[in-house]
Amino acid sequence: MTRRTRPLLAALALTTALLATSCSSSGSEDGDDPSADATGTQPPAATGTTAPGTPSAPTTATPETPGTPATPGTPSTPGTPGTTPATPGTPGSPSAPGTPGTPPQPAGSRWQPTPGLAWQWQLGGGVDQSVDVPVYDIDGFETDAATVAALHAKGRKVICYINAGSWEDFRPDSTAFAKALQGDGNGWKGEKWFDIRKIDQLKPLMASRFDMCRSKGFDAVEPDTIEAYNQNSGFPLTADDQLRYNRMLAGLAHERGMAIGLKNDLEQIPALLPDFDFAVNEECAQFNECARLSPFVQAGKAVFHVEYKLGTEKFCEKTKSLGFSSMQKKLELDAWRKPC
Repeated sequence: MTRRTRPLLAALALTTALLATSCSSSGSEDGDDPSADATGTQPPAATGTTAPGTPSAPTTATPETPGTPATPGTPSTPGTPGTTPATPGTPGSPSAPGTPGTPPQPAGSRWQPTPGLAWQWQLGGGVDQSVDVPVYDIDGFETDAATVAALHAKGRKVICYINAGSWEDFRPDSTAFAKALQGDGNGWKGEKWFDIRKIDQLKPLMASRFDMCRSKGFDAVEPDTIEAYNQNSGFPLTADDQLRYNRMLAGLAHERGMAIGLKNDLEQIPALLPDFDFAVNEECAQFNECARLSPFVQAGKAVFHVEYKLGTEKFCEKTKSLGFSSMQKKLELDAWRKPC
């Protein structure tokens, strides 16, 4: 489930949410709602070293049993996030010609976001740096190094959003992706699924994008649309194809000293939990799937979660008990947010 692979449902969700609520925004849209951006008074929480837990078996989409509440991270002063030793990866791949990038960095320590960290996710418009949360997730192409540095100066950690599973005709490196790599449209204008079986061609192109993130100073990567195997991609993809591709992405991030988040792909959480440092999820409450993300929290890894249609009163009690970092957002993912 993703805002990209369920665009019609999500669009309906947004329309319903806009009509049914009068929630205020962060920044200039705040108005008088004291519940919006309630996390602004929280200092960034410390992120410590945690040992991965044992992955649990996936559950079904039937009504779920609440998981064990997570223990919140210990507050610390801004700018002192914890790290956990990185796992050495395979040698880095060369950057694609004509794309930004720097040589892969030696494996070292990397950021490990812990459960309960407040966050801001903004992919549209100029980045609103006034939201007082320890984690920002913003577009890697549209954000410059100066913005990342400014957020770091405020004690923030910054996640680099890129699309790793679909071709986008509006990206500056779009011509580097051969036509043979592009499948059916994913429901969003100008986007087509990748043939993820062709790792030998996609790996250097993804390496170049990860190099871009690293060169701008990002701490982590959020690769989107990485569950093509259960979508209408135009290719006969299998679950094993997706596991190989997603693990390749994790290796690229870790080689560069960056953390990486598993975006949705709930069915493969048990297999991919050791490879990913946190999770990013859309609408698990709407589709009654949140318990499936509990293995991340049990392993001391953050789950960054949003809902579009549901108001916070419909999901916050449940997701807070699971240890998630939850908020309501608009589908366009501008600066507006209403956190739990």
